[in-house]
Amino acid sequence: MSERRKNVVIIGAGLGGLFTGAILAKEGFEVTVLEKNATIGGGLQSFRRFGETFDTGMHVVGGMRPGGNIWRVCRYLGIEDKARLMDVDDDCTDRLFFAEDRRSYTLAQGRKGFVESLVRQFPHEREGLERYVDAVLRIADNTDLFNLRPSVSGPSLFASSPDFLMAATDFITQFTDDPKLQAVLAYMNPLYGGRPGQTPAYVHAIISTLYIEGASRFVGGSSHFADLLAEVISSHGGNVFTGDGVEWIEVKDRHVEHVRTVKGRVYTANHYISDIHPCTLLQLMDEKAFPKAYRERLNSIPNAHSAFSLFIKLKPGTFPYINHSEYYMTRYADVWNFSRTDRPWPLGFLFMTPPEERSLCCNSNAATKALVTAPMPFEMVARWADTTPGHRGPDYEAWKDNCAAALLRQLEDLHPGFSSCIEAVNAASPLTIRDYYGAKDGTICGFSKDCRNIALSHLPVVTKIDNLLLTGQNNNLHGFCGVPLTAITTCEALLGTNYVINKINACPTV
Repeated sequence: MSERRKNVVIIGAGLGGLFTGAILAKEGFEVTVLEKNATIGGGLQSFRRFGETFDTGMHVVGGMRPGGNIWRVCRYLGIEDKARLMDVDDDCTDRLFFAEDRRSYTLAQGRKGFVESLVRQFPHEREGLERYVDAVLRIADNTDLFNLRPSVSGPSLFASSPDFLMAATDFITQFTDDPKLQAVLAYMNPLYGGRPGQTPAYVHAIISTLYIEGASRFVGGSSHFADLLAEVISSHGGNVFTGDGVEWIEVKDRHVEHVRTVKGRVYTANHYISDIHPCTLLQLMDEKAFPKAYRERLNSIPNAHSAFSLFIKLKPGTFPYINHSEYYMTRYADVWNFSRTDRPWPLGFLFMTPPEERSLCCNSNAATKALVTAPMPFEMVARWADTTPGHRGPDYEAWKDNCAAALLRQLEDLHPGFSSCIEAVNAASPLTIRDYYGAKDGTICGFSKDCRNIALSHLPVVTKIDNLLLTGQNNNLHGFCGVPLTAITTCEALLGTNYVINKINACPTV
């Protein structure tokens, strides 16, 4: 950097914008983050309803146990010991239930634990399971950015492994011919929008590795982690402004001149970084700002599915706290079909009881709330696409009630008598995600990765505008692990190859 302090404006205070801003602020940039919502965090946002705090997106996180990759990033930022986290049970990180044959599967942490927990259900598949786990861990181990290793070519989630860009469906079938075990191994598809024959093996492998190594949950809401990142920015002289989103980006000769917010404020900087969905970004500037081919490419990339969620307040003392996630699946054959509209909804859901500080400190074994998230194609709400929050009409409200009832019926199948434990329910649809996150089609995982045309769905952080970069879940990989790693990639586009990686590795891990 030059002697004069460089400045940067970041559009959007989601996980990507905050991690990117925190790193750049720590490294001497004057950082300004502009957020359209009243609260920061994107998927880290929490909200209050029925006297409870509910998380909107980041329910389970990987890489945050001591020594994990994101824990190491947080250590570099000085916040690793401030995050309020609780590890899930090592002997049951996840429980799967298939309604088709009413069988349950319990998955344990670690290579040995994962294999042994499935061998109990599939005793003749030990060799295949061991080879599968070794292959999954090998893909992750061969990925420099995932392991925060310096790379000659710069930070990237791409590796030379022959399995890396294989379709995840084909990757799994290398190790077992049993269709039920194949479905069990693909159980996390709802978390990354898995599609048969399309989703690359590296997406499946990296996310699976995080859970095999051990997952954690935020205690008392995830929004406090967003606040920690914002404090890093402010402690180094930066600012995070809320409730005033960017409404226009002035571009001249492939160079951003300034941005203007809804309240009419104008911000100028040496560099600009977008943490919003790239297709939403295009709407904030003249169509000539980017080449036509670039705009058409962005608009042609399919998005991963959205979701319908229930936020449930429980009657005191009526339902136990469960320290792991539960996955409900209707049929084994539909594990890969969550993005399809020709299947009856819901095909399954994720269920959890989030840890709450007041319950844990009182040694209570009762849950105070529950979350249910079911993948849902945006097409199911397309008829209300032109409406705004609070003005969608009675037919939309009736539709939401019907969807909630359908989910609660399946939840009764998983936990008989659950309905009697409910005090209140709030529902959110893909339209909620679209409007509050600014995500095209309400996608929860960003652009859908396609191994058949990875060049289309892999979006570099560098754009056709010389001082505009991208960050967030639409580059590289989504989620609590993928987004911070992309933030490193974005920052090193300004700071230099391996600059941030070397700084992270210079921090002691014990």
